[in-house]
Amino acid sequence: MKTLRGGVTQPKGFQANGIACGIKKSGRPDLSLIVSDVPCTAAAVYTKNSVKAAPLIVTKKHLANGCARAVITNSGNANCFTGPQGIAHAQETAQVIAHQLKIKTRETAVSSTGIIGKPLPLTKIKKAVPVLVSGLGTSAAKGTVAATAIMTTDTFVKETAVSLKIGGKTVTIGGCAKGSGMIEPNMATMLAYVTTDAAIDKRMLKQALADAVDRSFHCITVDGCMSTNYMTIVLATGLAGNRRITVKGQAFDVFCQALTAVCFDLAKKIMRDGEGAKKLLQVSISGAPTAATARRVAKVVVNSNLVKTAAYGKNANWGRVAAAVGSLGLNITEDRLTIQTRMIGGRDVMIHADLGLGQAEATVLTCDLTEDYIKINGAYN
Repeated sequence: MKTLRGGVTQPKGFQANGIACGIKKSGRPDLSLIVSDVPCTAAAVYTKNSVKAAPLIVTKKHLANGCARAVITNSGNANCFTGPQGIAHAQETAQVIAHQLKIKTRETAVSSTGIIGKPLPLTKIKKAVPVLVSGLGTSAAKGTVAATAIMTTDTFVKETAVSLKIGGKTVTIGGCAKGSGMIEPNMATMLAYVTTDAAIDKRMLKQALADAVDRSFHCITVDGCMSTNYMTIVLATGLAGNRRITVKGQAFDVFCQALTAVCFDLAKKIMRDGEGAKKLLQVSISGAPTAATARRVAKVVVNSNLVKTAAYGKNANWGRVAAAVGSLGLNITEDRLTIQTRMIGGRDVMIHADLGLGQAEATVLTCDLTEDYIKINGAYN
């Protein structure tokens, strides 16, 4: 597997663009588009939050048949808790972009991120769509500007790409993501878009994405808060020319490994850019009776404000880790529990705890908790 420069435009058949349409008061890019030249196999995972934003409802309906060609995203407005009008706005956004691209409306995924409870400024989006489409391109720079336009409180662009061999054919996977806060996925992500030119059927792509997300975006948290808007979408053109993946086997395993690597790289970048973050924390739990228990323990450690503030203060206070681990009421004894903490390069904090209860393990990523997190979220509106 080889790492490439760029993101969603690296695989064959994809174009992208991003522009400012006036949703953000700052004037920064706030409208993004990723398009395939051909119909794609598609899969997605969505937030489990009971309060779901309008674009998720529309997108889930459109992607139900496992096909798509375009993803349009606005940032600066979540189009959430906006009632029937929000649904209508999301549907009309899909219709407008589909008409401009000359594709079917149901082939369009719609996404929004930003402030909850404010009507979507649909007029600004509709006015900008012709410019957005006319500026589409296949260059790495176009992928980057598309990734820039989905950002909210992010401080840097998050994108990645890899190439690999499947059956003698070169397959490419690219991706971009946004996210700095409200990151406690539990069957959601932030906003993450993955493109590939692999030939793979709907059922196998859905399983590959579920596995990749489970090992990446499900293993990160900034603040323990679940968003109303976030999802991960993967589109596959099949233009790499590999033999279509329809069953489990070596080809599927190789594809899954690469897809997971792309998702994990994006997840790690999200953690480095957690709101106000100064340090990346990696919490590894071993000696658990089950993998689910190991992840549950890791999550309670990374969501401990005491652990996160200790990391910010470079304070190796392992007692806070012990307290977090013990809070779940598992049959853990002091003589079995071992805890190690270490700082790497002044930026990364590694925490390992062995429960002494079994052989299962899990690793979860987070970031430290700083004064800047309070400042960012206190002023966010």
